[in-house]
Amino acid sequence: MDLTEGTLVEKNNRAKRMMLWFGIGSLIMSFAGLTSAVLVSRKREDWMHDFVLPQAFLISCVLILISSFTFILAKKAIKDSNRSLATTMLLLTFGLGVAFIICQFEGFKQIIAFGYYFTGETSNVTMSFIYVIAFAHILHVAVGLISILVVIYNHFKQKYTATNMLGMQLSATFWHFVDILWLFLFLFLTYFV
Repeated sequence: MDLTEGTLVEKNNRAKRMMLWFGIGSLIMSFAGLTSAVLVSRKREDWMHDFVLPQAFLISCVLILISSFTFILAKKAIKDSNRSLATTMLLLTFGLGVAFIICQFEGFKQIIAFGYYFTGETSNVTMSFIYVIAFAHILHVAVGLISILVVIYNHFKQKYTATNMLGMQLSATFWHFVDILWLFLFLFLTYFV
């Protein structure tokens, strides 16, 4: 299909989807740069090879996986015209996202309890990378939570129907991306740090 074909609404929808994918592509490149820096830095003499990520980071993986599932259920509920279930699943998705961020900060507190800080005498390059990568991801989860709040607001205004779900689809795509990104980052930090 020619990208210039279709109604103005169809063109706008395609443009919004394309902008989201450009954004996701740039995020992939950013995190690829960070993980590449970790791989290069692992050769340093001061690199810690025996650090185990705090349990809170694993718990956050479970929370974010469940949140993707609840978002899928919310979309299905809208398609099935079950507004009550959609409301429940959207609020649950948002709550799980907030719980994810809380778990991440709990992980930071556990790292600090081990005696490692982001900067200063007790910091090292390994811990600095963990802080930067996890915090950069938290910022993107926060953006995802803002998009979910917009979806919840629009849902309460009854904007979404089985045939008009673009905002919800865009938010869900971004949310699933940050979920998959965290799973990758968690496995990467587990096995390469």
